[in-house]
Amino acid sequence: MTDPASIADRSRPRTWVDDAVRLIAADARRSADTHLLRYPLPSAWCDVVDVQLYLKDETTHITGSLKHRLARSLFLYALCNGWIGENTTVIEASSGSTAVSEAYFAAMLGLPFIAVMPSSTSSAKIALIESQGGRCHFVAKASQVYAEAERLAEETGGHYLDQFTNAEAATDWRGNNNIAESIFEQLREEQHPIPEWIVVGAGTGGTSATIGRFIRYRRHASRLCVVDPENSAFFPAYAQGRRDVVTGVSSRIEGIGRPRVEPSFLPDVVDRMVVVPDAASVAAAHHVSAVLGRRVGPSTGTNVWGAFGLLAEMVAQKRSGSVVTLLADSGDRYADTYFSQEWLTQSGLNDSAFAGVLVEFERSGFWP
Repeated sequence: MTDPASIADRSRPRTWVDDAVRLIAADARRSADTHLLRYPLPSAWCDVVDVQLYLKDETTHITGSLKHRLARSLFLYALCNGWIGENTTVIEASSGSTAVSEAYFAAMLGLPFIAVMPSSTSSAKIALIESQGGRCHFVAKASQVYAEAERLAEETGGHYLDQFTNAEAATDWRGNNNIAESIFEQLREEQHPIPEWIVVGAGTGGTSATIGRFIRYRRHASRLCVVDPENSAFFPAYAQGRRDVVTGVSSRIEGIGRPRVEPSFLPDVVDRMVVVPDAASVAAAHHVSAVLGRRVGPSTGTNVWGAFGLLAEMVAQKRSGSVVTLLADSGDRYADTYFSQEWLTQSGLNDSAFAGVLVEFERSGFWP
């Protein structure tokens, strides 16, 4: 006979968690895949060298950004690990698109959501998070968001999603309709179905980790380039082979760049990194917005600046192929910042010189 003292049983009814996972799965099934747009490159030099540029348009997610995928993965990861239950308060350190998307999923499950952010966060960002049912909690400095999110989770008995630590673990990099699998599936009938390069920025590092792993898993010849804004710790850490780099300065390009190397950033799956000047990111965002006839966010500008540089390299080498990058979010979220000349001037972001580089590139295929 088994001694009752030798058994420890912590099993709980899983009805609520089962239903929560079902709700998230049903939401994903109702959502169509995002579009892969072919960017119109000039025939003047594309007729000489056969190159194409594609934009994976993540703005069509219901919460309007690439971070919708991450938020879904983080919630499923926490639910299936037993970290979120029926009455759990969900907490994140974010003032941007991740918090908007996480607030959406928390509301779907009937859970309270708190986004921890600096007190300097713009009213437009706060309004977006609150429009999805989230609550904003403020700290004096950006560096304080991590510890405050942990403190709130302990105080409320809640769960800190911690996008910066869990992004690379929460996403199934082998497939399951992740962004990498979607890109390659959508390219299947194109002239160059295996792209020469895929270009992304790094915020948590989760997207670059997913794509880099998937490329290796499927044995594709594609290479991964990560573009990084000024003042971010990712590039110097990559170049120096270190993880302890701290810049102490926040990125001016929303959604990418960090003052420290986040745990989800995996440098060993990245083939190349490029630093993009902040004003160049703004110039490219304005340029792409004019070409597409709709505003794109600043991190899309960073991505496209990096993609243009790689295309120019291919043109110079007369090497045919395709490049893919991400249209991460809509520029409509930044009407009062990156699309406001007054704000750009106050921020010291003069994009005029870089705008000229973009015009010359599309005319000649030349990149300085």
